Amino acid sequence: MPPTQILISAGEASGDMYAARLATALRARADVQLFGMGGPRMREAGVDTIADCSEVSLVGIVEIAKKYPALKRVWKRILGETTRRNPRLAILTDFPGFHLRLARALKRKKIPSVYFVCPQFWAWRPWRANLVRRRFVRGLCIFPFEQEWYRSRGVPADFIGHPLVGNVAAKRTRAEFAAESGLDAAKPIVALLPGSRAGEIAHHMPPLVQACRMMGRGRDVQFVLALAPGMSKSQFAAYLQPDVPIKVVEDVTYDVLGAADVAIVSSGTATVEAALMNAPMIVVYRLAPLTAAIARWLVRTPMFAMVNLIAGKRVAPELVQKDFTPERVAREALRLLDSPEAREEMRKGLAEVRERLGPPGAIDRAAEIIAAMLQQTNA
Repeated sequence: MPPTQILISAGEASGDMYAARLATALRARADVQLFGMGGPRMREAGVDTIADCSEVSLVGIVEIAKKYPALKRVWKRILGETTRRNPRLAILTDFPGFHLRLARALKRKKIPSVYFVCPQFWAWRPWRANLVRRRFVRGLCIFPFEQEWYRSRGVPADFIGHPLVGNVAAKRTRAEFAAESGLDAAKPIVALLPGSRAGEIAHHMPPLVQACRMMGRGRDVQFVLALAPGMSKSQFAAYLQPDVPIKVVEDVTYDVLGAADVAIVSSGTATVEAALMNAPMIVVYRLAPLTAAIARWLVRTPMFAMVNLIAGKRVAPELVQKDFTPERVAREALRLLDSPEAREEMRKGLAEVRERLGPPGAIDRAAEIIAAMLQQTNA
């Protein structure tokens, strides 16, 4: 018998990472052939990526309008290939703006969909859980409170744990990383994680560079920018300034977080990575004004940063939108750099976050659930 065709899709860097690992784990359990939308990690995992997630990765209302032609092309490509291959199942990873619509189109083709990494609708637009209930046969949640939240809304959901738990670790000590990167391990190191999308970089880099300039006045602070997977140094060239020395590094994010005294992190998956690395952080985020105005109406939580939402309290400072200024970033970063007590207090909060993320093995649990579903459909 030929391998079972499975559509697997991710629309951004974190989804590409999770879906790639799931593809490997699923292939070890079932005779499957995987195709869909993804990035470099999914390709490395053997997924036939008929569309690249960089074509559709975006943030906010304004960006959707600009990328509509690309979205339409990718949409037609995926549906065309789906018609040709007729997959047994679709695994859609987070990225709700695209995947909720894709699941509806797949249901019309009688292709069941599993939501791998259910969206955080408990934080914004909770009514969209109804769409998940109608369009997906199973939801896999990565935060413990999500299982009950989704089940109470009629979604057959399972808590699998967070895919990053057990998979986040530095390969080098602070001294080794500093020596290899031309840094001084005895001097303060500030990590910069500005995001994984072009829109985030455009909004975040100018105030971050200015904040670094302010922090560097009269102080010997070292700045290291860790590129997200799929991003290149050339994308940052226009933002870097000769009077603000920032070391740009690739493929060593966990080494950077492990070495950093303080990290300045774009809100999202990177904050969970920083928490798992026990890195004191400042969470920043900025959207286009129109998108921000709409978001203020939609968001239903008192906090924005994922680490704070998981902890149920403000563990890390949040500088969002108008609060994300160079002055505020510099002030918060210097406060942490100057106070070992403040850093230690934050680490206690981050330990609570790590405890709530569940045990290692999330990807294996997801693969077991999906492999069992495939066996049932074969029976």
